[in-house]
Parts: sequence; structure tokens; C-alpha cells
Amino acid sequence: MHILLIEDDLDLGQALLQALQQGGFTVQWLRSVAATPPLPDANEVAAVLLDLTLPDGQGMALLRRWRRAGLSLPVIVITARTALQDRLDGLDGGADDYVLKPFDVPELLSRLHTVLRRSARQASEEWTLGALRVAPRRHEAWVGDEPLALSPREFRLLVELAREPGKVVAKNVLAQRLEPLGDALDAATLEVHISNLRKKIGAERVVTVRGVGYRLQP
Repeated sequence: MHILLIEDDLDLGQALLQALQQGGFTVQWLRSVAATPPLPDANEVAAVLLDLTLPDGQGMALLRRWRRAGLSLPVIVITARTALQDRLDGLDGGADDYVLKPFDVPELLSRLHTVLRRSARQASEEWTLGALRVAPRRHEAWVGDEPLALSPREFRLLVELAREPGKVVAKNVLAQRLEPLGDALDAATLEVHISNLRKKIGAERVVTVRGVGYRLQP
């Protein structure tokens, strides 16, 4: 897999380049906005690691331009900006993940593998999980051949659980992803949506991991 790395810091860029190559990736390392392609080639690039503060411009403006042009590649933002609003702006601007500097390189690689797996699933028109089928792009879901009548928030909740079936998704992660541009849902409201979703897809499919979160049982 080929990774586009956009990072102007020489030491960090060199460390990431080496770690990615050791992890089996090929890498193109660029250090400025001017050096980046107008639109990365989705047939060649698997994902982008993007610094927000570059010597000749802002990475976020670059990302927003790519998303407006229809780029669907996973993009992980790497930045020293720690403010909540910066993180929300990053997610709203099209970032798939947001990693704060300083970070451990193994953690970034783990997040990269996660977004690549998620992207591979999203590229499919339908996700099949036993009798449950989900079509994220069409906002449709079925149990067997029976279409499900899900509210927008219930559907988003189902998609978040279905991204990696069998894996526990923390309550706070679900609460934030259902309201990515504002305050996370409170625990009681999240429980209500979980309960409603269970009624529609089958209670046995959404497993509670006490004190942690929920997982979708394939």
C-alpha cells in the first residue's frame, strides 16, 4: 500500500518514513502545500497522513479542497493543535482521525491500519453481517430481506458498530461520533438509541460490555 505523507518537520518525517517502510508501506513524503498534487490519485494512494501547519499554507484548507473535489481516501491529521474546536474542525473538514503531537509512532501505525480497514469496508456497497446487511452510502439496512426503518441517528449508530463487527466501541466514542460537531450525547440518550436499535435489528445483535461500551455481534 502506498501512503502520502505530508509533514514539514524533518525529524518526524524521517521517523515516519522509516516506520512506514518497515511496516511494508511505500511512501511519498512531501513537505509543503505547493508540492502536493491537486488531487491524490485514489488508484495509487491508500491513505494520507497530513500535518495541519505547513510552511506555505494550512493542511486543513488542503483537505477541505480535496473533499469538495470528491476525494474519499482516508486522511489522518497529525498536529500539535490540542483545542477541542480544532479537533472538531478537523473531523468536520473530512479527517478520518486526528492524532496529537507528540505521539508514539506505533500508535499512529495502529490508527492507520484501523482507517484502512474501515475504508476497505466502506468501499463496498453493502456490508454483510450474518442476516444483517448495511448499505452505508444509500443509508439502507435489512435483516434478511426485510428493510429496517431506522432514524438517521439510529442508522449512524448502526454504521459505527458495523465498521468493525465483534470489536467493542466505547460509549464515549459512540456518543461523540453521533454528534461530531457539538457536545457528545449524554449517557441516557445514548442508551435510548441503543435500546431502539436493538428492537429493530434484534436485541442479541448488540452486546453490552459493562463499563466499556457495545459491540455488534456478526
